[in-house]
Amino acid sequence: MDTIFAPATARGRSGLAVIRLSGPLAHSAVSALCGKLPKVRVAALRRLVWKDDLIDEALVLLFTAGASFTGEMVAELHVHGGPAVVSAVLRVLGEQPGLRLAEPGEFSRRALENGVIDLTQVEGLADLIDAETEAQRRQAVRVLSGSIRDRVSGWRSGLVRAAALLEATIDFADEDVPVDVTPEVLSLIDGLLSELTAEAAGIAASERIRDGFEVAIVGPPNVGKSTLLNRLAQRDAAITSEIAGTTRDVIEVRMEIAGLSVTVLDTAGLRDTLDPLERAGIERAVVRADAADLRVFLVEDGSAGLSVKAHAGDLVVWAKADVGPERAGQLAVSGRTGAGIAELVQLIGAVLSTRVASAGVLVRERHRIAVTDGLVALAESRSEVISRESRPELVAESLRRAIRALDVLVGRVDVEDLLGEIFASFCIGK
Repeated sequence: MDTIFAPATARGRSGLAVIRLSGPLAHSAVSALCGKLPKVRVAALRRLVWKDDLIDEALVLLFTAGASFTGEMVAELHVHGGPAVVSAVLRVLGEQPGLRLAEPGEFSRRALENGVIDLTQVEGLADLIDAETEAQRRQAVRVLSGSIRDRVSGWRSGLVRAAALLEATIDFADEDVPVDVTPEVLSLIDGLLSELTAEAAGIAASERIRDGFEVAIVGPPNVGKSTLLNRLAQRDAAITSEIAGTTRDVIEVRMEIAGLSVTVLDTAGLRDTLDPLERAGIERAVVRADAADLRVFLVEDGSAGLSVKAHAGDLVVWAKADVGPERAGQLAVSGRTGAGIAELVQLIGAVLSTRVASAGVLVRERHRIAVTDGLVALAESRSEVISRESRPELVAESLRRAIRALDVLVGRVDVEDLLGEIFASFCIGK
């Protein structure tokens, strides 16, 4: 296998940059630059010299095969982070025979191929790198730490136990089997059906943590939607005007609310109009608002009365609290003065936090498909177990299909087409 190298830190000027090498020549390649190598897993300062040219002074850190991120011999060079320094080190590494620049995600792919991590942990690593909010970070760390792998291992053990019991009845079909295995098999299947169903139900919430929520501000023209958006964004994201119909397109602002990623949408004012451009904007506003996870109806007369349908949990908020009458016990906001904004943000956060409370360990659509396939196979096996003419060989085959679905989930089988897509999203040094 080739020895690969790449920067593990982002491009640009910085105090330090880390260059990682992985493969059988990793240690010897570093030795060619610095001479005497430090002890394994003990960082030491070394001068990097190539053809009598001093490149830099760097911290050198070595890992042995089986005790590194990739499972191979690994070396790290912690050099000064100037672009010229990094380019020079990469250049001299590339001049050594047997070394080449890593492809995107190749370090992580080698870790997968060497059994250091499974496919779900690779996905967790990708999510951790992309995490922008505290909820995304916590979820990604949980997946990276192996929570899905551990859960799947338990499910798989139960399926293997059930399949083994049934295989025994098949193997000894012509003999008297001393114990009826049906009750234990049925108990294992029912337990797994319950657990997998609960996990499948929580995937939607986990995906929302990962991908973020959309919250649409809807209301009639000139009610203060754009002003409210600007106040939430703390910048002039949308043009505000007393002229009705100013907002023609959906304006999006991303922010963090209650640790969750939220995109707030400012939509066109909803009304009947003959202006074709404004009408197109209103139609687009209705579509986006209907598809949003939460709608905030901004009103002046106490009634939404709009063409956007309200859903359970949507919020109705009084507009223009700075000029309107006092409304005891009702939330009123003003984008102009900021009145009620903190309370509105807190309320949005509470609603969305409730919706992610059911999130489980599975976080992606791929996970949902694998679990769904497993549930179908388990349901078929249960139906066969309780049927009057139960056929153990059919039950066993259904259980094997369920096991295969779990193997797909953690990347043991049928993932080659998926790997290219996953690793293409990684930076070269990861």
